[in-house]
Amino acid sequence: MSITLLGTILVVEDSPSELELISHFLNESGYKVIKATGGVEALEKLELEKPDAIITDVVMPGMSGFELCRSLKKNPATQKVPIVICSSKNQEIDRLWAMRQGADAYLTKPYTREELLRAIKSIAI
Repeated sequence: MSITLLGTILVVEDSPSELELISHFLNESGYKVIKATGGVEALEKLELEKPDAIITDVVMPGMSGFELCRSLKKNPATQKVPIVICSSKNQEIDRLWAMRQGADAYLTKPYTREELLRAIKSIAI
């Protein structure tokens, strides 16, 4: 059985266990995963690779996921890349703020594999 790659996803998450969990779910489902442990590292990786989508945490040292999202949506080279915010912040105001920053979908932790994949499919990569 061979896995057909569905696309490349950049996962930005400062928690090693959460980064591995998201990566595992995506790899198992046929996606190629690029990992970054923060916003600055994500920006560096984006100079080298062109992912089809980005999943980012919100609360990270240095640069928040909201700041990363805003920065990517202002940059002509990355503004069309769909972004899923994946956060433990589960208030409606957090979801609204994420959308104001340019996020295409919002997923709250904890989540199931199916919820993660549904969020990815909802942004149509």
